[in-house]
Amino acid sequence: MPNEPRLIVNTQTESLLQELKTSLETCRSFYFSVAFLNFSGLQLLLEALKEAETAGVEGKILTSTYLNFTDPEALRKLREFPLIESKVFVTDKTGFHTKAYIFEYDDCYKVIIGSSNITQHALKSNVEWNVELISKQHAAFMDRVISEFNDLWERSRRVDDEFLHDYTELVRNLKETVTHQSLVYEKSTYVTPNSMQTRAMENLDRLRGIGEKKALVVAATGTGKTYMSAFDVRRERPKRLLFVVHREEILQKAKETFEYFLHNFHVSFGLLTGTQKDLDADYLFANIRTLHNYYESFDPGTFDYIIYDEAHHVTAPTYQEVFDYFDAGFTLGMTATPERGDQQSIFEQFDQNVALEVRLHDALEDDIIVPFHYFGITDIDEVDLRDVSIDDIDEMTRRLKVNERVDFIIENMKFYGWDGEKRKGLGFCASREHATYMAEEFRKRGIPSLAMDGENTGVERREAIRRLESDESEIEFLFTVDIFNEGVDIPSVNTVLMLRPTNSPIVFIQQLGRGLRKYEGKEFLTVLDFIGNHAKTFLIAIALNGQRYYDKESLKVAISTGFAHLPGATHIEMDEISKERILTQIDRESFMSMTYLREQYQEFKRVRAGKTPHWLMDYYTYENAPDPVSFIRKKNTYLEFVAATEKDDHLKELSADETFIKTLKWLSSMLPLKRSYDFALLRALAHKRLITTAEAHSEIEKWVEEVPEVSVEHALCYVNQEFFDSGMRERTPKLVSYDGERAERTLLFDKLLNNPEYRAYILDVLEYGLLRYEREFGSRYYGTPHFKLYEQYQMADAALLSNYRKSHSAFRGSGLLQNGNDYFLFIDLHKEADIKESINYNDKLISRAQFQWETPNSTRQDSERGKNILHNRERGIRLHLFVRKYKQIENGFTEPYIYIGEGDALSWRGEQPVEVQIALHHQLPEQLFTELTEKV
Repeated sequence: MPNEPRLIVNTQTESLLQELKTSLETCRSFYFSVAFLNFSGLQLLLEALKEAETAGVEGKILTSTYLNFTDPEALRKLREFPLIESKVFVTDKTGFHTKAYIFEYDDCYKVIIGSSNITQHALKSNVEWNVELISKQHAAFMDRVISEFNDLWERSRRVDDEFLHDYTELVRNLKETVTHQSLVYEKSTYVTPNSMQTRAMENLDRLRGIGEKKALVVAATGTGKTYMSAFDVRRERPKRLLFVVHREEILQKAKETFEYFLHNFHVSFGLLTGTQKDLDADYLFANIRTLHNYYESFDPGTFDYIIYDEAHHVTAPTYQEVFDYFDAGFTLGMTATPERGDQQSIFEQFDQNVALEVRLHDALEDDIIVPFHYFGITDIDEVDLRDVSIDDIDEMTRRLKVNERVDFIIENMKFYGWDGEKRKGLGFCASREHATYMAEEFRKRGIPSLAMDGENTGVERREAIRRLESDESEIEFLFTVDIFNEGVDIPSVNTVLMLRPTNSPIVFIQQLGRGLRKYEGKEFLTVLDFIGNHAKTFLIAIALNGQRYYDKESLKVAISTGFAHLPGATHIEMDEISKERILTQIDRESFMSMTYLREQYQEFKRVRAGKTPHWLMDYYTYENAPDPVSFIRKKNTYLEFVAATEKDDHLKELSADETFIKTLKWLSSMLPLKRSYDFALLRALAHKRLITTAEAHSEIEKWVEEVPEVSVEHALCYVNQEFFDSGMRERTPKLVSYDGERAERTLLFDKLLNNPEYRAYILDVLEYGLLRYEREFGSRYYGTPHFKLYEQYQMADAALLSNYRKSHSAFRGSGLLQNGNDYFLFIDLHKEADIKESINYNDKLISRAQFQWETPNSTRQDSERGKNILHNRERGIRLHLFVRKYKQIENGFTEPYIYIGEGDALSWRGEQPVEVQIALHHQLPEQLFTELTEKV
């Protein structure tokens, strides 16, 4: 072992938790001394402690009653480990602040001393400093550490039944005192927006600043959308406000929220419902059913600000009449599920202005939801699902109904525990029969449970939820098939059981999300997933990875690092059998095969209750939906993919129109967008016959904070096909003509737009491209070249994004491309074995801040190009680095490069090629560095 001291901090690739688990795997014995110990932290160590005990490792854990922060449940749990002794230093006037972890090996000790207690945040996400030292046995330092520990151990009290009873009662009484006694005087003016709400309001300000009158906020239930809208109203101070809801039961709560935040506004608040009609109120809160009967009582311009809660309903006819009638100064839509309606896109209703979109990773990072602790547990051998189709629900149910499995599930529930006084759990099952079976078996084993499914009435469901949430009720579990996937709010849920094979990452995240709502006293959600040997087990990894765009390599690295890129105290742990099973399946699967893509498509269709996803925008609205660009890469356009998959003769007829399909193919080839300018112009011209250069500028600024005139003009020239080569012009119908002052759509574009079906497909691609760009790039202007750090790019993108004014097809085929003073270095980190290189290239990341690159073979140090590279700073040359791990991961499909920013030449050696050491302007994120350098 190394003797140099080492600083351990919590980052994306390392944490104290990781170090403790690794040390427990190899030590002979261990001794922990921490000021306090919470169950949130102990749960993360349970598996490692169990394995250590299996290996015969003995341990002592010392904590204290300092400020009564230590969790009685954690102390109770430690008593279940026969080889672990636990004691508590009872603090009175003497404080207790130690944070030390000691591991004994055959010939030395490892000591970690620093700032971390055993809590989920201290072990994983807090800013903590812990120093690791390796010391030989009987060294003076180590003797002192062991002596101090033993002294504290002797002065401490053993955790016996009497102590646990007394301490538990003390903590419970203290909690009740705090709960019923207001210790802080809180005024609404002191409540400040969280990061999500702040970002939303900043974007709303930007959109209003450029003259937009509508905007949409997409965020999950429980993330504070109503508060955000109240904050924005408090800032805008409209004279008249209309707040519209779909469900009357949330109307009063919304009104109370606004009254709380706007208590000093000197405005009247009223309701418009079946029983109350305060039509003259300044701030009116209405349900849509009643408003639909009364909206013509108001002048269209009555309200300065209108808010539509659950805005995904606005495409319905009842809403449409109201929505189209009013002409407010500003209209805000808020939704958790922006599903496309039968009439038209909700995004179109709000002029494609998405002020904010909060997905699971965003919510975890912003601390809007609680972290989850996921444990992937290999299912028992008696459950064999290798040859069962995911669609054969009856057979799946039959094989899952195993009494030994129920015992195994309960055994693991008891081992991992839960957060809170009462266990409140949801179990997701394969079928109604399976849910009924699980509820019955749990009841037999003394765990009061109910089964719920789509055949239960709304009243029955609400009563079951009430009983689960009530601390006085005996019900601990609700077993269900799919009715609680989304749209149901059960904040106090602290346990989720995944009891069937995952067949959809979308459904997996929806089910996980049922337990992530914040709730008083709830620190985390426990998720137990019983992983069997089904052929599609690897879908779990795709769901947990949480990134729509992935390849085999990035997925394997995520698994091997425990999904370290997930923010905060969220923890994912799979046992070795499950990991190996998933990694093997990923190696075997071809993510770009037609078979796999069809399966993804069909599963997405099932999630939508069998409704065919005709539009790209259908995918945009679901977190963890398949990436439809994969379908486009396979069949050139999404329309052609659906036509082939559904064997739809009408879609095939649409595809037969050469001009239309060529247009759709060209637009689709630009997905995913790397700049919004071109699609912004095309969308504007789809709605207006011509636009001036000034109007073009305004259309682009709807999507970015600023854009220089030269880039606007370049985009106009691009859609005018000025940078196309002859082959590209032949393949691409001309939609736009530009004369230097204005852009006008062509007769051909007119003809396409006059066909309702063609128009719908064209607008769908444009809408999807722009909104996906908004999601991935935001509204920031990245300069010229328009590169965002750590985004994916192809070589030809560099021509577009650097305003290259010659044929863009010239940007390919070489690892070094140039536009003026911008040099673009495209680098493969691993060369294919079958490529005969004339030189043994040695391009690699030396560290997160330094890159080693070898120039093209012909480059000499004294050539003009060589001087520009080696003396780039003095000569005003910008070196842009793009790297990829492999050129191809799946046969026939070229991987994109990742932009890692600019760099400057530090030193160099050799000729033809020249080996150059490059200092990166931006240190690589640890997770990306690991992904690019680690072999799995």
